[in-house]
Amino acid sequence: MGDGVEAKVERLRDLRVRRARLDAEELALLADIAADVGDDRGVAEELTPVLRVSTREVERRIDDGRSVAGRMPRLLAAMRVGEVETYGARRVLAVVDPLEDDAARTVDALLAERLADAPATAWQPGNLAQRTRRLVEKVDPGGQTARARRARAERKLELTPGEHAMSSLEAQLPAEVAAACYSRVDGMARSLRHRGDQRTLDQLRADVTADLLLGRDPGVTPSEAAATVYLHMPADAALSISDDGCELDGYGPVPAAIAREIMTNPRSIWRAVLCDPGTGEPLDLGRTRRRPSATIRELVRVRDRECIMPWCHRPARHCDHDHEQAWTADGGGGSTSVANGGPRCRRHHQLKDDPRWNTHYDPVHGTTRVTTPHGTTYTAHRHPVLTPKSGRHRPTPTRPTPARDTQARHAPRRDAPTRDTQTHRQPAGAEPTRDATGKGHRNDDGPPF
Repeated sequence: MGDGVEAKVERLRDLRVRRARLDAEELALLADIAADVGDDRGVAEELTPVLRVSTREVERRIDDGRSVAGRMPRLLAAMRVGEVETYGARRVLAVVDPLEDDAARTVDALLAERLADAPATAWQPGNLAQRTRRLVEKVDPGGQTARARRARAERKLELTPGEHAMSSLEAQLPAEVAAACYSRVDGMARSLRHRGDQRTLDQLRADVTADLLLGRDPGVTPSEAAATVYLHMPADAALSISDDGCELDGYGPVPAAIAREIMTNPRSIWRAVLCDPGTGEPLDLGRTRRRPSATIRELVRVRDRECIMPWCHRPARHCDHDHEQAWTADGGGGSTSVANGGPRCRRHHQLKDDPRWNTHYDPVHGTTRVTTPHGTTYTAHRHPVLTPKSGRHRPTPTRPTPARDTQARHAPRRDAPTRDTQTHRQPAGAEPTRDATGKGHRNDDGPPF
C-alpha cells in the first residue's frame, strides 16, 4: 500500500480506538445512572428518546454496563484503552452471563492474562467469544448442563421488518432441533429442485418454510403473500390509476404493485372499515359496557396502527385496548368507544399507572403527551394512514407512521401541542403534571401478547 493508503488505515485504527473508548464511557455511565435511579425499567423508558434507540436496546446497554462494571472490570479497562468495542464485549458477556459474579470475575482475570501478549486478531469478537467459552468451561465445568437448560428455556421467535417489503423471521431453538428443522426444509427444497422447480435453493427453502408454517402443502402452489393484517390502499391505487400511498400494517409503505398482489390473493382476509368521508377517520362505535366489542378493537387498531407511546412501534394488533378516560360501572367514567380507546403495549399499559409518569393520549386528535419522572415532556401526533391527495380536505392529524421522525428538541411548555414532536423539561424534582381529569389511570383488560 502507498503512503496515502497507510495513513488512512492508521486513521481507521485511531477511529476504532476512539469508538471503543466512547463505548466504555457510555456503558459505565449507564451503569451509574441505573444504580442511582434503582429502576431499570423506568430509566430505560426515559433514556429511549435520549439515546434514540429502542427501549429494548437501552435495557440491553444497561445490562451490559452493569455487567462490565461489576463483573468484568478488566474487560471494561480493555475498552477504555481502545482494544475492544461494544460488539466484542457483548460477545464475551453473552458467554459469561449465566455465571455467578465470582466466577465471572475469575474468567475476566484469566481472559486478561491470555490477551496480555496475544496478537491483534485475538481481539476479534469471534475469537474473544471462543477464548471466553473455553475459560468458562474451565472455571465452571459442572455448570454446562445448567447453562444449556437455561438457554433452551429462553427460546423465542422474532419478526424483524426489513427493507423493500421484506422481513426476517428468526427462531432461537435448541441446536439439535434447529439442525433437524433446517435438514427437513433443505431436503424438501432439493426434492422440488430435482423435480424441475426453477426457483433457487435459497428461494425454495424460504418458500417451503413459509408453506409449512402456514399449513400449506409445500410445492403444490408457489408461495404467496397471504394478507393476515390490514392493507391500507387508496382507491385509485387499487384500480391501478396511481402507485402511491400503500401501507402494510405493522411494516410500513409497500410498492403499489405488491399491494395489489396481496389484495387480489384469494387467501387474503379483508375487513370493511367505515370512515367519516369528511375526515377520513373510522367512525365511532360506542357502547355502554366496559369491554370493547371486536369491532371497536379493530377500528382502534386500524386507526392507530401502533402503541400510542411516541417511541414505541409495537403493532396495535399486539397491544391492549385501553380506555383513555377510565370506565366506571356507574357510568361516570369514559365510554367504551373508538373515541375513548387507544392501543398500548402491555409494558406501556402498566406504565400508565406508575405515579412517576404522566401519559395522556387524545384519541380524537391523535395527540400523545408524556412527562417522564425527571421532568422531560414529549409530545407527538399521529398522521393519516394514507397521505391525502393535494386539493382534498386534510383529515384530522393522526399519530406518526412507523417511519415517524423521532428527533426531539427542547422548547418552552405550551398549552396546545404543535405538529412537531417536542420535548421540554420541568424543574428537577417537580411533580409531573396530571391529565385534564385529575385522576389516575387504571389498566383495562386486554389480550396478552
